[in-house]
Amino acid sequence: MKFLDQAKIYIRSGNGGAGCVGFRREKFIEFGGPDGGDGGRGGDVIVECVDGLNTLIDYRYAQHFKAETGHHGMGSQRTGGKGKDVVLRLPRGTQIFAEDNETLLLDMTEIGQKVILAKGGDGGYGNLHYKTSTNRAPRRADKGWPGVEMALWLRLKLIADIGLVGLPNAGKSTFLSSNSNARPKIADYPFTTLHPGLGVVKVGDREFVMADIPGLIEGAHEGAGLGTRFLGHVERCRALLHLVDGTQDDVAGAYKTVRSELRAYGGNLARKKEIVALNKTDAMTEEDIEAKRATLAKASRKTVHVISGVSGQGVQPLLHELMKLVEKQTAKAAA
Repeated sequence: MKFLDQAKIYIRSGNGGAGCVGFRREKFIEFGGPDGGDGGRGGDVIVECVDGLNTLIDYRYAQHFKAETGHHGMGSQRTGGKGKDVVLRLPRGTQIFAEDNETLLLDMTEIGQKVILAKGGDGGYGNLHYKTSTNRAPRRADKGWPGVEMALWLRLKLIADIGLVGLPNAGKSTFLSSNSNARPKIADYPFTTLHPGLGVVKVGDREFVMADIPGLIEGAHEGAGLGTRFLGHVERCRALLHLVDGTQDDVAGAYKTVRSELRAYGGNLARKKEIVALNKTDAMTEEDIEAKRATLAKASRKTVHVISGVSGQGVQPLLHELMKLVEKQTAKAAA
């Protein structure tokens, strides 16, 4: 399924049904009087956060959603039925913005969350409503109230426990594919990953969700490379796994480039808990591994894990460390 994390849609709630002008006409009843019923309420436009979705591809081609108009009132004091609602099923982590694409209206973060975006119009009154002691045969009935119409932007920010960050070709997709059922595209050129990917990583009898974020380059917070569009996905991750390609010359510079982009983007990305790993060590000598590990540890001021996503060297201890971090962050968020 193609990944889509942004879409523009148009919604309209249903108009209210019109009231009825009717009079009671029965044999042996000389003065039947008015009996026109009210119109029904128009349908609502509802958004619902559901499980099992991780893309907005459903809104790529179907972009207009209109609820049903309320049914008209009828004689014999019959009120019109309510129009059918339209329910938009959205993946967890979807944000709904106004037409300006800046004003946040709603943030769908919990499975089962259900919100009415646009209420249907009220039905119009029938002539029975206007009957009084002095006006016993009113011929007035109202039209239904119009529904609400608006354009909206949907923006998905994946919610994952661990976010994989690093420069292009740092080995993020390889790491995800070798430790989960995800099968991202893998190749020996930069920007192989064009869309974020999710995978479930199992550690013993426990598991966590990992997101492969497309590679960041210098100036990403200003739109360079794949730009800020995918930095937003990092906001939702509980913690980060920063992979650094050990085969490049300047591992410290690679680390600092990504960290500076996280700080420049804002959104508390730079404050997230982070684990640093030196990747692709299967293609390095022992001397190079130790030298670059020490350089990276000095630049990051963190313990550096030495791993190889291809051979699996050092991966299991790293996964256990990530699992502990996820559980700690989950408990902290619950508290």
